Amino acid sequence: MSMTPGTLLGPYEILAPIGEGGMGDVYRARDTRLNRIVALKTSKTEFSERFEREARAVAALNHSNICTLHDVGPNYLVMEYIEGAPLKGPLPLDQALKYAAQICDALDAAHKKGITHRDLKPANILVTKTGIKLLDFGIAKMAQTATGSEDATIRMALTGNNEMVGTLFYMSPEQLQAQGNGQPVDARSDIFSFGIVLYEMLTGKRPFVGSSPATVIAAILERPAPSVAEVAPAALDRLLQRCLAKDPDDRWQSARDLKAELEWIANSSGQTLSISSTPAPRFQKYWMAAAAMAILIVAGAWWVAYRATRPAELKPLVRLDVDLGPDVSIGSTQGASAILSPDSTRILYASKGKLFTRKLDQPKAAEMESTDGAYAPFFSPDGQWVAFFAQGKLKKISVQGGSPVILCDVSRAYGGSWGEDGTIIAALSVQGVLWKISSGGGAPTPVAELATGEVTQRWPQILPGGDAVLFTSSYSSSGFEQAMIEVISLKKGTRKTLQRGASFGRYIPTSNGAGHLTFLRNGTLFAVGFDLNELQMRGDPVQVLDGVAHSTVSASAQLDFSGTPSGPGTLLYRAGEALGGDLVTVQWMDSTGTLQPLLAKAGNYSRPSFSPDGRRLSLEVVTGSTRDIWILELQRGAVTRLTFDAGVGTAMTPVWTPDGQYIVFFGKGGLFYTRSDGGGKPLPLSVSKNPQSTMSFTPDGKKLSFSELRSNGKRDLWTMPVESDGAGLRAGKPEILLQTPSVDMRTPRFSPDGRWIAYVSNESGSYQVYIRAFPDRGGQWQISNNGGTYPIWSQHGNQLFYRSDDHRIMVVTYTVKGDSILADQPKLWSDKRLADLGQVGGGNYDLAPGGKRIAALMPAESSEVKVNQSHVVFLENFFDELRRKAPLSK
Repeated sequence: MSMTPGTLLGPYEILAPIGEGGMGDVYRARDTRLNRIVALKTSKTEFSERFEREARAVAALNHSNICTLHDVGPNYLVMEYIEGAPLKGPLPLDQALKYAAQICDALDAAHKKGITHRDLKPANILVTKTGIKLLDFGIAKMAQTATGSEDATIRMALTGNNEMVGTLFYMSPEQLQAQGNGQPVDARSDIFSFGIVLYEMLTGKRPFVGSSPATVIAAILERPAPSVAEVAPAALDRLLQRCLAKDPDDRWQSARDLKAELEWIANSSGQTLSISSTPAPRFQKYWMAAAAMAILIVAGAWWVAYRATRPAELKPLVRLDVDLGPDVSIGSTQGASAILSPDSTRILYASKGKLFTRKLDQPKAAEMESTDGAYAPFFSPDGQWVAFFAQGKLKKISVQGGSPVILCDVSRAYGGSWGEDGTIIAALSVQGVLWKISSGGGAPTPVAELATGEVTQRWPQILPGGDAVLFTSSYSSSGFEQAMIEVISLKKGTRKTLQRGASFGRYIPTSNGAGHLTFLRNGTLFAVGFDLNELQMRGDPVQVLDGVAHSTVSASAQLDFSGTPSGPGTLLYRAGEALGGDLVTVQWMDSTGTLQPLLAKAGNYSRPSFSPDGRRLSLEVVTGSTRDIWILELQRGAVTRLTFDAGVGTAMTPVWTPDGQYIVFFGKGGLFYTRSDGGGKPLPLSVSKNPQSTMSFTPDGKKLSFSELRSNGKRDLWTMPVESDGAGLRAGKPEILLQTPSVDMRTPRFSPDGRWIAYVSNESGSYQVYIRAFPDRGGQWQISNNGGTYPIWSQHGNQLFYRSDDHRIMVVTYTVKGDSILADQPKLWSDKRLADLGQVGGGNYDLAPGGKRIAALMPAESSEVKVNQSHVVFLENFFDELRRKAPLSK
């Protein structure tokens, strides 16, 4: 309720309104007892006794940059009246650093007293003649007890019943999630909000924006902060990225340390700005300089002429075998796990799922923080950043330290390359095209469509100049004997095949404007001259190196190189035999995390699926370069191979019919079915030029759900009528279930009664589990709240299981009311983490029909991988070796 001038509120006389807030209004008032001007903020509700006690604690704060709280009434606060303007950017760098340090000084003073602001934003920061003043300090936290349920001074409604509390654009991820998970919000939340304020001071823009509250929330939770490198020093950019880390543990842990870093940057920037160039001294004897210059010119010309008549001196190849240490294990099959910086001064490797970096002139490596699950790393052109894939994301991290920055979502990545213009080209899924992403983050865009019959593009390399990309192309996503090395022009969109029956092509700049193309065949490295301007080979490939460790299931090789066109160059590689996929074991697991072997022998397994009676388990099994379906009989422990690549190619995504008689799967050119008892051979069910992932049947077996990959790397959801005529299966015309061009949707699975369908979608910016009615009646319910994939319905009881982003099993209990689903909060079913197979839609578990246990794929010991896990080889003068063995034709 607004008040007019002259109104008395206790001893305070209202003089004029100042502004409006989410919890009340602010007035200029006069304290009639002391005859001083104050700012009086009213509240829409009465404060509790606890609030008054806590507010008086805030009043005890005595800091030059904090607005003083004088008094507390039953529903109003009396504060110091300050003449000033709200903080607004963009500001000059020195001024922004000055104000930022003052804000941190104020935050530090309050945090030491256990007071958290929770509503830090430019509107609550006044710029006065003497500096910064923070308003409403501590009130956001204290307001929690005002109503017993709220957690900030301002509320923004998102839906009819659920509300987000706080000022949306300046909230930390934990503030946004606090309502759902009940986790406390501490002082590090203020540091995140400070990062947003700092970004706005430097750029005049907000870092996280969207067309609706929901998209703003998605941006704060998932989108990396944009860089300020164009307007600020690199050190300040790194400081800001750390402020805006999603995980509080990855941020600056105190405002005091943050202030010290800001002051250091301010002093460094000041020194840099204050340096002026000194005029060159005037020489008195100009004739001496001219004579010296003439001598140098003559000598230089003579030397150039002499060198032109001499053959290039090629240095001999030097091999250095290096053991990285007893604690190092670099056995990944997903890309090179040890790489060199562009200037050859640093090695970086992924060991046991974490990144380590070591300068070659130093004795020990340093672990890079928050890189759990990292694989397939690659450097930026200047060597100052490393991009890598982990936990369903493409991330980057500075080699100098700090927290990783998320760039975009991925499914299971197969390599990336960082161009000189800041563009990253990466393969973001098992199947599909290459994608282009800014190194600052954002939405990926496809580089080109798949060719007819092509299944996957992977292991890209941006060629010098940034106009073309080298990559591996294949018509199969598991067998790569017939893979091809191709090159595509980014300007023209044209592509050509350079080499067939080869993989992991790499261009090595052994000469200006030309160089060598290398590629792998069965662990042997070949090289051939390559014209960079014409994008074509010169000469015939020659064998240059045997015994390179490589993967038969991903088409990657364990090698990397660095050097300049005029230098001898270095190759880093791992020697060994072919590697299979990541080894896993099949285990029984219950909700306590107790494990019991189901299939003790480790192997490259994926997508376990129980038969309807629970007596058999189907598995995808990769052996060598083939992927087939096998059946495990649980009672006998016998394992039987069901498919033999008899014209069906790679056999993937097996699904049991409800009667258990048949298994439907995706193969070469469409869907197939085969008898589950092994009698007969696979028969075609439907034809498709696009890869499909079968998922489930309706209880009556008359509808099959599946997802289909589009050329842009996204998937749509489909159903298909299926009939059994006693002699086999027949399919009708597929029907679209859900299709949104910019959204990726997967794993559509029917409920036990056939009325509902659970699936995964990234429409919110991250992959979450949803439920819709079947047939679709327009309703949709989000089940997961912190990421979720691979949903599975329980056959008994209203429960839906799904996999969290860290590969633990979650369970949600739901209630059906008419045409609606009411879901409870997700709960952790077991604390054990399953093997990370990397695919968003890929299966690493299945729920047994009884609903009490799961068949879990668990990480296996990597002792079966035939590569020394800590051993790498340096080949010095490798570029000279290529020039000697495969001379560039003229």
